[in-house]
Order: sequence, then structure tokens, then C-alpha cells
Amino acid sequence: MLIYKIFRAEEWAALQADGSTFGAPVDLADGYVHFSTAAQAAETAAKHFAGAEGLVLLAVEADSLGEALQWEPSRGGALFPHLYRALSLSDVLWCRDLPLVDGAHVFPGGML
Repeated sequence: MLIYKIFRAEEWAALQADGSTFGAPVDLADGYVHFSTAAQAAETAAKHFAGAEGLVLLAVEADSLGEALQWEPSRGGALFPHLYRALSLSDVLWCRDLPLVDGAHVFPGGML
């Protein structure tokens, strides 16, 4: 199962330069890297990145993260994937731009 991480362009650039990251400021504050499922990603973008341009969407295979990935309740009791270790560049299967069109982020075709 693929899970998704939304990063600002500078956060993605830092991951590419450094090879790993403990995430965005919210991830550092919470002590884990926040991910979303395909069904959760659009709501995550709308709630936490409303109006933001220059975003990228990273896809990661959940099974490859092992026990460091925990599914924990969040919004409305839904289970969200949280990574309790650094995200490595080698974990990322692909990255796509997440353009803002008419106030909403447009996700890659077939994802949602």
C-alpha cells in the first residue's frame, strides 16, 4: 500500500540534499513523520496546506517501513500512518508536483 507525504519545495530539496529527514516543522514538533493514505491526502492538503503553492507529493510503500510505521488515530478517529524514524530518500518511490488550481491541490491521476 502506498502512503503519501506532502512537502514544501524547500523540504523536498533538503531531503534530496541530505538523504534523510525527520520531516517538516510539524513532524519535528510531534516526534514522527506524518503520512496520509490516498483517501486522506486531499483532506490533509486542504487542512494543512490551504493555498500553498510549490508543494510536492511523495509516495512511499508502507510495507517497506517495517515496525517504524505506526497507524494511529487522528482526525475523527481515522488511522493515519506515522513514521517513527527518519524518512530516507531511498524510501521514496516517486515524487510529483502538487499544483494549486482554483484554490485546490490537484493530485496525480488515478491516485484518489
